[in-house]
Amino acid sequence: AGRDKEDVVVPTSGGRYDVHLKKRQRVAVYWEEEVSEVRRCTWFYKGDKDNKYIPYSETFSEELEEAYKNAVTLDEWKKKLESPSREIIILHNPKLMVHYHPVATSDDWGSTPTEQGRPRTVKRGVENIAAEIPNGEPLQIDHLVFVVHGIGPACDIRFRSIVQCVNDFRNVSLSMLQAHFKKAQEQQQIGRVEFLPVNWHSSLHSTGVDVDLERITLPSINRLRHFINDTILDVFFYNSSTYCQTIVDTVASEMNRLYQLFLQRNPLFKGGVSIAGHSLGSLILFDLLTNQKAAPEEGEHSEEGSRTTSRNRGIEEIKDILKKLELSEYCDVFEKEKMDRQALFLCTEENLKEMGIPLGPRMKILHYISSKREMQVCLLHGWCSSRNCQYRDVGLGQVSANYPQLNYKPTIFFAFGSPIGMFLTVRGVKRINPNYSLPTCKGFFNIFHPFDPVAYRIEPMIVPDLEFEPMLLPHHKGRKRMHLELKEGLTRMSVDLKNNLLGSLRVAWQSFTRAPLPAVEAASTDAETETEAGVEKQPDTKPDETPVAVKEEASLINVGRLNGGNRIDYVLQEKPIESFNEYLFALQGHLCYWESEDTVLLVLKEIYQTQGITLDQPLPGSQ
Repeated sequence: AGRDKEDVVVPTSGGRYDVHLKKRQRVAVYWEEEVSEVRRCTWFYKGDKDNKYIPYSETFSEELEEAYKNAVTLDEWKKKLESPSREIIILHNPKLMVHYHPVATSDDWGSTPTEQGRPRTVKRGVENIAAEIPNGEPLQIDHLVFVVHGIGPACDIRFRSIVQCVNDFRNVSLSMLQAHFKKAQEQQQIGRVEFLPVNWHSSLHSTGVDVDLERITLPSINRLRHFINDTILDVFFYNSSTYCQTIVDTVASEMNRLYQLFLQRNPLFKGGVSIAGHSLGSLILFDLLTNQKAAPEEGEHSEEGSRTTSRNRGIEEIKDILKKLELSEYCDVFEKEKMDRQALFLCTEENLKEMGIPLGPRMKILHYISSKREMQVCLLHGWCSSRNCQYRDVGLGQVSANYPQLNYKPTIFFAFGSPIGMFLTVRGVKRINPNYSLPTCKGFFNIFHPFDPVAYRIEPMIVPDLEFEPMLLPHHKGRKRMHLELKEGLTRMSVDLKNNLLGSLRVAWQSFTRAPLPAVEAASTDAETETEAGVEKQPDTKPDETPVAVKEEASLINVGRLNGGNRIDYVLQEKPIESFNEYLFALQGHLCYWESEDTVLLVLKEIYQTQGITLDQPLPGSQ
């Protein structure tokens, strides 16, 4: 029992860290991180420039406690203690204890550190220490989201890692839950959403490729070349079949590992799983999702009777296919081999030969299988101008790789600052078929900042003949940003003034250029002039009215099944300072998503909507 007490492990920070009490260490559970020290704090000090009390080490705290007890017991104060770093602590009385920092170390004259410099305050116990101890996160986890980073080891403008950025994202989500899901929280309908980072960069660069690159890198502009090797080259690595395989294997295996570990630590978890990717990470996830295999039909897992029904249905499908190919006489052969549609599509020429199918019918069947496979591959293309489209066996012009399968069906896929649209276009995909949806994931949101230089839209690839704006992401405080409202108002006002001015000039010009008419016809002329002016004004006023109509109908545009019939592209509202210079804030625009309340709120809204839970108050302009 005593040993068990010593080996106690306490999960902290929402279960993402374990504290080993015996070793006094805090260890990260889901990712690799340097082990941090944990202290039992009883004695503290605080300097003039410190804004909080700092704990002494446990061993020195024990010495201080022993000296304090002796002083209290014997009533002998003004005792001096020397800390391990040769600093002096004087216990004047129970309410006045000071810590002197040495000005210099011992010198040749034999002088020792004295009570020089401004002393620090020493305190015993935690009473009256104004330390904010957080309440902790809700224990109930409703949904799990894996977050995959983009190029390079740093994920934001402050060069922080994916772990730190996802920590920010999670913290923002907790504050958004309190602000916008308060009613559901009070009724204990919801807990929180857990976000876990997925790191693939370190695995890629531990393959030895950095050593090979260093060998061929020029010595000039060393820092810039090192930065390029560490970040920009990740894009080229992903387009190499060798390293693409490493990347997709790492991402898929890491997400599967994290999922299994999460279930082990949270056995009562019944929620769904979503995935989010930033920049190149979103493209990696998109390629993985397009290569997932749809789950087998429920009949496969049900009772024997339903299995038989499913098998009979498969045989009937084979009969229909053979009938369509005018090969009904071979139905018995396929029935004897217990072939269904799925088995047919796995057949090779050798298999058909072994079944005794002659060359002519064999070619017909193989052509049918090939055309259906091509149709599945080109379903996302819609139509494709590439000459080699029929030979693509990897789909979508992706790099040839064996894409691993995930152990779960993602509920929603969120892409932040994503270049998916650009990569699809470069691969030769000109149009996405409106009927296409990701095999195992029914939700897809493409979220971007208007100045993000890496982000591209998806919807114009589905509806190329119609020009329309992306959905404007509502501000988390429930209205459009003031500067955007002013901008829109001024634009509308200037258009109105322009139309009115043009209309007035047109009428004046007509009155000057028109030949003089008899006075008797003056009344009718005035009437005609008014009529003509009215008729000519109409084309000018219509363009003003159409954007309003288009805005109202924007969310009703059919953008296919990629997001279950809902809009896909969502644009953030730029901040007032960002609107002064688009180029100046371009990089910031690509790295802003981690602390963006609007982005986090959309993620939470869509996740909880799948559970039938809505915001306390719907935001204006939201879908």
